[in-house]
Amino acid sequence: MKDVEGLFGKAIEEIERMLNTKTVVGEPITVEGNTLIPLVSVGFGFGVGAGEGTDPGKGAGAGGGTGGGGGVKPVAMIVVNKDGVRIESIKGGTASVLEKVVETVGKATSAKSGSSKAA
Repeated sequence: MKDVEGLFGKAIEEIERMLNTKTVVGEPITVEGNTLIPLVSVGFGFGVGAGEGTDPGKGAGAGGGTGGGGGVKPVAMIVVNKDGVRIESIKGGTASVLEKVVETVGKATSAKSGSSKAA
């Protein structure tokens, strides 16, 4: 039973190490006067188990184990620029994050060139 407690303790330590504010709120990226801050959804699960028993023909035995898994999914992006702050939802994962960055930079560049034409 001590082995199972040790496995469980180690699993909890690793989860605590991985989950912090930088996991769900990414590092800011500045592009063309826009500061982009990614927001991420994090999910995980794990299990720990052990057992022991005796078979008259084979004798006593015991065993234990642990397992887990997790995932990270981009869900939104905070955009900060001279016009203010807004949140852009991201649907579909990593490819959409890149598309959102390109779209945001494209809007900023269009707005910038449109304002210089008006001047």
